[in-house]
Amino acid sequence: MISINDPELQQLQHDANSQHSTFTKLTKHALFDLPFRSFFLCAVLASMVSLALWSAHLSGNISFLNGELSITVWHVHEMLFAFGATVAVGFILTAVQTWTGQASIKGLPVIALLVLWFLVRICLLVNSSNSVYLGVILQSVWWLSVISVFAKLTLKAKNRRNYLFIPLLSALMLLNLGVLLFDLNGRTDLSLHFAKTVVLMFGLMMGIMGGRVIPFFTTAATRIGKITTPFFLTPMLLVTSIAGISVFFVGKFISLPFTPAVLMIASGLLHIVRLAFWHSTVTVNVPLLWSLHLSYFCLGFGLILLGSSYLQPYLQFNDALHLITIGAMALMIIAMMSRVSLGHTGRALKTHKAVPISFILIFSAALVRVFLPLIQEYQLAWHLSTTLWIFASVIFLTIYSPILSKPRS
Repeated sequence: MISINDPELQQLQHDANSQHSTFTKLTKHALFDLPFRSFFLCAVLASMVSLALWSAHLSGNISFLNGELSITVWHVHEMLFAFGATVAVGFILTAVQTWTGQASIKGLPVIALLVLWFLVRICLLVNSSNSVYLGVILQSVWWLSVISVFAKLTLKAKNRRNYLFIPLLSALMLLNLGVLLFDLNGRTDLSLHFAKTVVLMFGLMMGIMGGRVIPFFTTAATRIGKITTPFFLTPMLLVTSIAGISVFFVGKFISLPFTPAVLMIASGLLHIVRLAFWHSTVTVNVPLLWSLHLSYFCLGFGLILLGSSYLQPYLQFNDALHLITIGAMALMIIAMMSRVSLGHTGRALKTHKAVPISFILIFSAALVRVFLPLIQEYQLAWHLSTTLWIFASVIFLTIYSPILSKPRS
């Protein structure tokens, strides 16, 4: 028989208690207090790694990315979903707590989502169809978990204003899976078509969220009084945006007598008209504001360029698309992460002096990527835009990693 005072048993009990205590401390770490903290940091880090690998591949310095997924699809997928969607989900699962008055996830559920996220990144890099299919399954589980959490909180609170995010997140999930599965089955053209549709979907979400928060933030920070826009702008924007996305998506499968050019240009013009009512000139001394206004302008101008690419041969659709992916999406993401990271950790909305530099670097990356190809400087456009993005990301991580890793002030 083993005595209750047996030293070995006591040591085992001590080790078990120590491991439990360590795990408990981990789940209660500030990094996992609401999803935005860890999701923001991981998404920025993922963008840096994937862009560095992509740039090295374009230079011919590495070849291990030539696996089951085509290199272009892998690059697009990681930037749209490992970066863009991860930040969006981190923000939405944090903001839903404010929107509904219901406590969002923290601790172990956040860690579980992060583990799934990391496993997907690894699976998609391994040169094995089984590994990539496992990544597809894990990505599905990640999306379903996110949607379930959001739907549970909004439905319980009857927060009808934000019900629209349930179908939007569901559509992003289906498009995400389509990007991966079509490429795995040899239909890279359909995979990239789905990816471009995702960019347009992000533009729609940015239009919805930007229309809500940018005027509010501007009014709160500058005290210029309430900002009002003509009542017809928002519904017209929704109609032209959704119609443009639908025509673009369906046009790949059905021969239509028209292109989405006019709808894209109309939507872009409406965004810029809307922006004109937001008093952008009063934000020049507030980096957390002018960056949002600038990103919203890039959304409108980007849609105009996309539509124009159908009408003349000089500007390619894929190049114009980067004014939305970098100038609009990435700049708004960096700006919102900078703001949310301060506000949700109890800090004043006053940026470090280096943060505006990161905004300028991202905007410069967009200009380089869109306009250098017009003079046939493709390699320079790819590598310079990547370098600018990585420098901007280093600035963000240097400043905000300590903030996001510490308890609320």
